[in-house]
Amino acid sequence: MSVPLSVLDLSPIPEGADAAAALRNTVDLARHAEQWGYQRFWVAEHHFVDVAGSAPAVLIGQIAAATERIRVGAAAVQLAHTTAVAVVETFGMLDAFYPGRIDLGVGRSGQRRREALQAAPPAPEPHSWRDVDGVVVPPPFDVSVMMRNPVLRVRMSQLQQPEAVAPDFGVQVEEILAMLRGDHRVDDIPIQPRPGTGAALTPWVFGSSAGSSAQVAGAHRLPFVASYHITPATALDAVDAYRAAFRPSAHLSEPYVVVSADVVVADDSASAAHLASSYGHWVHAIRAGDGAVPYPDPDGVAPLSEDQRAVVADRLATQFVGDPDEVAHGLDRLQRATGADELVITSMTHRHCDRLRSHRLLAQRWR
Repeated sequence: MSVPLSVLDLSPIPEGADAAAALRNTVDLARHAEQWGYQRFWVAEHHFVDVAGSAPAVLIGQIAAATERIRVGAAAVQLAHTTAVAVVETFGMLDAFYPGRIDLGVGRSGQRRREALQAAPPAPEPHSWRDVDGVVVPPPFDVSVMMRNPVLRVRMSQLQQPEAVAPDFGVQVEEILAMLRGDHRVDDIPIQPRPGTGAALTPWVFGSSAGSSAQVAGAHRLPFVASYHITPATALDAVDAYRAAFRPSAHLSEPYVVVSADVVVADDSASAAHLASSYGHWVHAIRAGDGAVPYPDPDGVAPLSEDQRAVVADRLATQFVGDPDEVAHGLDRLQRATGADELVITSMTHRHCDRLRSHRLLAQRWR
């Protein structure tokens, strides 16, 4: 096909398994992804849900040690829960061990959730379903569904020291860039983390809307990753905003856009649909505010109720499910609609062998 294909893995914990098994599955998938020709292998950062990827830098080190060539990275470090210095030191160390193979992805999702928790959720604006060049663009998900849950507030409060305030996302990105260059100063005192300063790292900015993340990526001439697989309602707008804000530099002369997609591939459409049939239950558990459940076995789930399906309708409609041809054609439409320079796929199934097969079938078709 026309653009490179990469992998974003969440290290899902299936029903009947534990976090250790999920992490071993991620490393195993990375080894296979390298063999099958994927460009990169990224891991996510999630907290208080039944996925095992809570510390991406630790997992990146394990994956890089188990592979030889594939680029490995974070998708993405939540800057609201850490400091610029810690990010530069940690990823500088990874770069020292595995030079030229580490991708430093950064995002403000933690900051966005904290902002939403601190304020009353705005009334959702009216939107309708749209079709953009064959790509589904649903209405935005009403985040107040999650924000009303007091459990989420308590859990979010545990991710930072008491009374700590995260700096502005754009400021943190500027600090990371300055430390990598070696010219960051505070009160005229040089701040040069070792390892870190001088590391061959380029931040990748992850974003979900036309807001701060897209603007920061464009202003700093950084590659941008739009999360169609999480926020399909606003991901295309984010791509447009990034391109509008982009200013060429010697480092990156043109915008570089990666778009994410959720896929399940099997030998035939019916098998793929069955494997994906418990995905809505998993997403609903997240959006209900209590955190994800272990990834359900499709053989044991009841159909979603009408109310449950309404909560996850956008994610179900924008998941690419089918045989290799069907999914490849869907991804090709997404690439053409967004002008993406690269696509990154995430695939959730209950059984690890099905997830391996999904990635293998797509890689073989994509060549």
